[in-house]
Amino acid sequence: MAYEDELSDTWCNLKEVRDIPINRMADVLFSERVKNTFSEWRDGLLRDRNGGSQLQLNSNDSKQQFQTVFFKMRPALSLAGFTSHQFRLIQMVINKHFKDLSFVRANGDDLCSQHLVVYTESKDDRGMLMKEVKDENCRVAEMKIQAAIGFRHVIDLLSAEKKLIVGHNCFLDIAHVYSKFVGPLPSAAEEFVSSVNKYFPHIVDTKILLNANHVLQQRMKKSSTSLSSAFALLCPQIAVSSKSTGLTFQQCVQVEVQVDDMRSSNWNSGAKHEAGYDAFMTGCIFVQACSYLGIDFKLHSPSENLAHNEKLCKHVNHLYLSWINGDIIDLSTGNKVAELFGTNYFKKKYLNILFENIVLIWGFPSKLKAREIRECVSKVFGPTSVTSVYHLDETAVFVQFSKPEFVSDFLLLKETLEKSDGPISVLHPLAKLLEGGNTHAGNYETYKEICSSPISKVLFANQAEAVGSKRKREAMEPKIAVESKEHSSFWEENAVNNSTKSSEKSKQGKVHNAKKDMLGGNYEIIDSLYAAEVNQIRTNNL
Repeated sequence: MAYEDELSDTWCNLKEVRDIPINRMADVLFSERVKNTFSEWRDGLLRDRNGGSQLQLNSNDSKQQFQTVFFKMRPALSLAGFTSHQFRLIQMVINKHFKDLSFVRANGDDLCSQHLVVYTESKDDRGMLMKEVKDENCRVAEMKIQAAIGFRHVIDLLSAEKKLIVGHNCFLDIAHVYSKFVGPLPSAAEEFVSSVNKYFPHIVDTKILLNANHVLQQRMKKSSTSLSSAFALLCPQIAVSSKSTGLTFQQCVQVEVQVDDMRSSNWNSGAKHEAGYDAFMTGCIFVQACSYLGIDFKLHSPSENLAHNEKLCKHVNHLYLSWINGDIIDLSTGNKVAELFGTNYFKKKYLNILFENIVLIWGFPSKLKAREIRECVSKVFGPTSVTSVYHLDETAVFVQFSKPEFVSDFLLLKETLEKSDGPISVLHPLAKLLEGGNTHAGNYETYKEICSSPISKVLFANQAEAVGSKRKREAMEPKIAVESKEHSSFWEENAVNNSTKSSEKSKQGKVHNAKKDMLGGNYEIIDSLYAAEVNQIRTNNL
């Protein structure tokens, strides 16, 4: 759509330009001047067909605006220094007065457009010229489009070839690829899984493979299964300089690393977390894990799809939804995979999450890390009181206690310390956590309430602040409404009492009645002022 105009027939003069009403004297003079210029140039060509006659121009400005060139093997005038309105006038003059001249706008590979008046010998020659120009403009516009598409070509090719996609803990990576190159993320997990499987039918997660074999499980038991840790353990000959260690594993697949001369003498793994190097580490881990599964790459045919290998296929399309809980989803069916490895590996390595034991803390000083938060809390409640600390993001953490009663104790202690200005609050172990006065805390139900709000912020602390502000506004409105109702009832009750008393004393004369009417009018005025005040308060709160 961006280049629709460039591909249209209008640019190539295949459609007649509607006559522009020439009302200004400047347009009349300009049209007549260019008409004479084109006529002289064409007549010169006809007088000397052997080499073409150069147009004799009277001024330097004219020489810069009109220059004789060859375009598509035809003599032409290159036009420069004109406005878009003047180009339309030129096009109108050409169409109206010259049957053997054509106005053309051509797009070059350098993304610059060129305006020309081209001489054609016949109607057929003119038609051929226009076709050539249109084809060239289409080619240039297509190049622009292909350049703008960029990496999308790689994604489409991987999908079309049904290549085996290898990632490490890659559920979110697949979600990002989907949102950027396939379409908006579906609202339902089932729809997402089905669409991903259709676009990428073969995906394998190296984190799955690291726990797919008992030997690998034992090797990884004392080590983290993070990308860098697994790479260092399974590929030591690449992860560290070959000069510093000679460690090799019996079943390791040899990986040849090709680097430029500058880095070949000092190869190291200091580039982790860079996309290209992370992909390299993932590939190395994959081949080593395949070796442990019994896949012999020497016997593997390059034309064979590795995803169909009987030793690997049972692990294909299994991705972790949650590494902590060991939840695995099968992209082929959309179902969770239960007890994939037939062991309690995850339960042994990771403690179960007990929601009633969790305290949510947010807004603490950004310099604090999870380890420091754990130390602060453990100094108060005991060294075994905290089982784990999980970072939600840089502004919030989950602290899981060993006992549920610690949750209420922590929240009560935090509130007490914040109200106290004495030396105890300053020297208390939690003082570092409460520094700055912006630290907030709540139980897991608080976390659920904040996350269930339609308000969405990137950082949890900002999300909580936005939700809290909204609730304050909502809480003020019922209060105003109640006060307004009570006030109205008060005045209505007084009005009824006064009305009753007035009816009993109506015989006292017109003077008393006049006083009653004035008081009644006062009631109405006061009520109106109060209603206006309530409305103003409600408007300010909104």
